[in-house]
This record gives sequence, C-alpha cells and structure tokens, in this order.
Amino acid sequence: MSETLPALHEVESAIRSLGLAIGASELHGSVCGWLAGGGEAGPGWLTQVMLDEAIPAPTPGSELDRLLRGSADQLEDRGFGFTLLLPADDASLAVRSGALFDWCRGFVGGLGLAAGDKSPPSEEGREALKDLAKLAAATAQDDGDDEDEAALAEIEEFVRVAVLLLHGDCAMGPRHRGRLN
Repeated sequence: MSETLPALHEVESAIRSLGLAIGASELHGSVCGWLAGGGEAGPGWLTQVMLDEAIPAPTPGSELDRLLRGSADQLEDRGFGFTLLLPADDASLAVRSGALFDWCRGFVGGLGLAAGDKSPPSEEGREALKDLAKLAAATAQDDGDDEDEAALAEIEEFVRVAVLLLHGDCAMGPRHRGRLN
C-alpha cells in the first residue's frame, strides 16, 4: 500500500517544532526535487535537503517521514497520481500562488542538490526546468479574477507534468539504464 501525503497543516507543525525556516509547500518541493534528481530516500534525507547536519532524522511514521514516503510513492505512481502539497482552494489567490512559487523554488533547489552534474535531462526536461526556475522567481499577486484562477490551475498542472518528466529523465532513466547494462 502506498503512503499518502500528510496534510499541509501537519507538515507546517512538524517544521515549526524543528525550527526550520521553510514553509510546507517549499519543503515538499525540495523533497520532490531531491527525489526527482535521484536523491536517496534514506534516513539522512532531511539534513541533505536542508543542508544542515544538525537537523535530526525524521522518526518513522512522523509527518516528515510520511512526506518523504508519500512523495516517493506518488512520483513512482504509474497512474500519474502525483500532487503538489499546496493550500486548499479556499485560500486566497495570493496565498495559493505564493505557495506554488515557493514549491517551485524548493523543487529547483532540491533537484540541483541531488542531480548535480549527473546525466542532464532531455531537451524537453531542460525546457521544463527553465520554466520551473522562472516560476520559482515569480511573486504572488494580491488579488485576481476568474481568469487568474484558471491560469493558476493551468500552471499547477504544468508544474505537476514537468516534475514527472524531470523525475523520469533524472531518476528513473538512469535507474532503468543501469538495469539494462
């Protein structure tokens, strides 16, 4: 049975209890980037993702452990069930778009940490990564209308597909090539 992601508020609470200077959406992006780049899902993942040796390893079954396991399961899901850990639709457009941009920032950083100078992604993957980096640099707008809501939904779907593409290029591709050799 695959692990499900913990709720956003559960991850926020776990982050606060550790005194980490990151939001739940950005941490989820970092974890997904780490995994998509081929990073290990071992006990030291949080210290590697946060670049801080002083952070204790999440205990098995904790919110942060479930975040890692759920993210890994979703990225490997053949049914493309991958989701982003973002605020609910009833949050303001500014909060949701800001969290999405934070998520992208975390993803780009996590991917860079894990992938380093390993085999580069495909041409499509490189284009997707450039677009994710642009989103990571974006800032949320204060308000919006139905057009902005629709645009945010399209951007979320683009991010989801781009992440799956990069995961295939950087993590799954090398793994499968290694099995063939």
